[in-house]
Amino acid sequence: MLGVGIDLCDVKRFERLQGNEAFLQRVFSADEIAYCKKRTKSAQSFAVRFAAKEAFGKALGIGISGGVTLSEVEVRHNEDNKPFLELYGETKKIAERFGVTKIHVSLTHETDVAAAVVILE
Repeated sequence: MLGVGIDLCDVKRFERLQGNEAFLQRVFSADEIAYCKKRTKSAQSFAVRFAAKEAFGKALGIGISGGVTLSEVEVRHNEDNKPFLELYGETKKIAERFGVTKIHVSLTHETDVAAAVVILE
């Protein structure tokens, strides 16, 4: 195991931010934005994805800095609806340099809070 990261987000913050297109496009992929906007409780979906991106940076040990950017960490779902992280660009290269071969992610949310845990192998 290379690292573990956890993050907690206030859903109310994303209730305010979900109308800010510039923010959404800076932080989320087009697919993430489309997915979240289709959800009944879209703020929860945005918040839990943000938490996963932050948890990834913490698991890597460098946070969202040093070339790691939020928009290059995408939360996706497999055919069984299990979430996984897809990395792009410089963030993917950094993870490879750190030796990341597998990423585990767990997401959860309630009315007012969203959380994510990321484990890197």
